[in-house]
Amino acid sequence: MDDPPTGRPLGLRERKKAQTRRTIQEHALRLFLTQGYETTTVGQIARAAGVSHMTFFRYFPVKEAVVDTDDYDPLIARLITERPPEEDPLTALHRALTHGLTAVYATDRDALLTRTRLILTTPALRARLWDNQYATERLFAEALAARLDGEVTLTLRVLAAAALAALTTALATWVDGDGAENLPDLADRAFLALRGAQDEEGPAFTGPAPETQ
Repeated sequence: MDDPPTGRPLGLRERKKAQTRRTIQEHALRLFLTQGYETTTVGQIARAAGVSHMTFFRYFPVKEAVVDTDDYDPLIARLITERPPEEDPLTALHRALTHGLTAVYATDRDALLTRTRLILTTPALRARLWDNQYATERLFAEALAARLDGEVTLTLRVLAAAALAALTTALATWVDGDGAENLPDLADRAFLALRGAQDEEGPAFTGPAPETQ
């Protein structure tokens, strides 16, 4: 199995754990697609993946987590902190998210499409979306502050929330089109739309128009 796009190689133990988690998720997604999310049980997933109930819950505390758990947020947070300090926060978010999403899209496109569709169309999963996005917003705001050795401010939290809204809209549009469009391009366009709307409101967060990297 390839290492996840986190920017560092995994040790043997980490690779085994990552493989087990990936195997459970792959079998879960297959079952969800073939027989529906609500009717698929943890027992069926565990049997299909060749693990025990206890092992399943060691990796995923609830069934919902097998869909909405991934390594993407830490990747994006690291990419944000690595952006040059002269970039304005919105540009840093744009470039970090586009870069990270491109890496994820290249390796996990089909799984990402399936997971996103399930999250957006399953009530039990949509109910968790707010909690997950709240945690991600805080993580991204902290990364924005860290790149300048500063404090998390209301401005940074608003920008992180706006960036997540742009990304979520791009993901929803991608799912609505059954994955026909290129997701990184959709995200790039969503950020350009966000910057355009910001510019219409006034020069609160100035900076050069971002280039996709």
